[in-house]
Amino acid sequence: QVQLVESGGGLVEPGGSLGLSCTASGSISTFTSMAWHRQAPGKQRELVALITRSNSAYYVESVKGRFTISRDNAKNTVYLQMNSLKLEDTAVYYCNAEYRGANSWGQGTQVTVSS
Repeated sequence: QVQLVESGGGLVEPGGSLGLSCTASGSISTFTSMAWHRQAPGKQRELVALITRSNSAYYVESVKGRFTISRDNAKNTVYLQMNSLKLEDTAVYYCNAEYRGANSWGQGTQVTVSS
């Protein structure tokens, strides 16, 4: 079981920026993929951004051009840089790792966009 620890959530005004980090207990260079998901109140959890072992990135349409996922294999950490934040980006953000066919999740970090 991979352990994932997220950090970096908080409160930000619309149009602001926030960065999230997720550090894994194992070597992320061996993971099939790592991703960020989010869940807003009353809504289903959705995939926000994903990065594969070969560094291909995928983004949900609503965050394209605003969010950037990246990874640092030496630090076993994946990042999500969020710019031009909108009210609708408010959610609990979860880190996810896929490794040997199994999915692991972090505990989640709250991101609140509010004026």
